[in-house]
Amino acid sequence: MYWTEFLTVALIHLLAVASPGPDFAVVVRESVTHGRRAGTWTALGVGTAIFLHVGYSLLGIGLIVSQSIVLFNALKWAAAAYLLYIGYKALRAQPAKAVTDDLHKEAGERTPRGAFTSGFVTNGLNPKATLFFLSLFTVVINPHTPLAVQAGYGLYLAAATAVWFCLVARLFSQQRVRAGFARMGHWFDRTMGVVLIAIGVKLAFTEMH
Repeated sequence: MYWTEFLTVALIHLLAVASPGPDFAVVVRESVTHGRRAGTWTALGVGTAIFLHVGYSLLGIGLIVSQSIVLFNALKWAAAAYLLYIGYKALRAQPAKAVTDDLHKEAGERTPRGAFTSGFVTNGLNPKATLFFLSLFTVVINPHTPLAVQAGYGLYLAAATAVWFCLVARLFSQQRVRAGFARMGHWFDRTMGVVLIAIGVKLAFTEMH
């Protein structure tokens, strides 16, 4: 009965998650810099944060945030500040002395908790994700759809997001890919830093519609 609605939700989510953004940038950076395990934990952090968005969407809190300029701006600036912070850290990357040794060394420095938190915070503080889930649960999904079914949609969205970014992590953490990026050394980190800062600045000037 709800298959048509579910397929619509799945298609919209696929288009949204596949577009480059803060989540993609963070997962790629963690995967290339610290390896597959860190990239995977970051992807799981991003996926888990989806439950946060789904939760407040089901509770109607997202509607309150969307109608409050103060709350929206607070969320927006918190997200922008976090992206600027990790972007600044990436800009300070120094040249590696030995490519192979550096890869193994950095892969062991990143804890699962740190990688997971990085992914969770990046997605959880993204106001665009807030507006996306708000519109999804108020426009695309029928308000009369049973709460249990809507929760099922949320479970799918979280799982699909985690799987997608785990695949991204798997791709960018391959030794040949990492070695290729490592040849550019600190320039890759600095480039990712510029990207994250640009996203943060753009986010800071996002207006609520």
